Amino acid sequence: MNLEELTYKVIGCSMEVHNVLGNGFQEVIYQRSLAFELAAAGLEYVREKEQDVFYKGNKVGTRRADFIIENKIILEMKAVINLEDVHLAQAKNYLVAYDFEVGLLINFGNNSLQYKKVYNNRK
Repeated sequence: MNLEELTYKVIGCSMEVHNVLGNGFQEVIYQRSLAFELAAAGLEYVREKEQDVFYKGNKVGTRRADFIIENKIILEMKAVINLEDVHLAQAKNYLVAYDFEVGLLINFGNNSLQYKKVYNNRK
């Protein structure tokens, strides 16, 4: 499955979760629900995968992406009223840290599901 098809499928799973739950829950509720939808769609995923972050070759910490899907895309989830630039920056930083080409930033906290495709500018 190419990246376009995969992102389309993940967005569809996310829409199903938002249609059933609506907005107003904590992020962890959406994470757990999305895990059910991804599995039902036959997608392989890892939740909360930890990744080292380096600065000039020195490990300076770790980060955890909400989902790594099919070992091809990173999914960062939010449950806020509106996405802000800081959320987009976080998603882009994960792409660089994990060395992935494409990611999704999805917000379940708004009345309508919000999503953005993000790209690793270093790829």
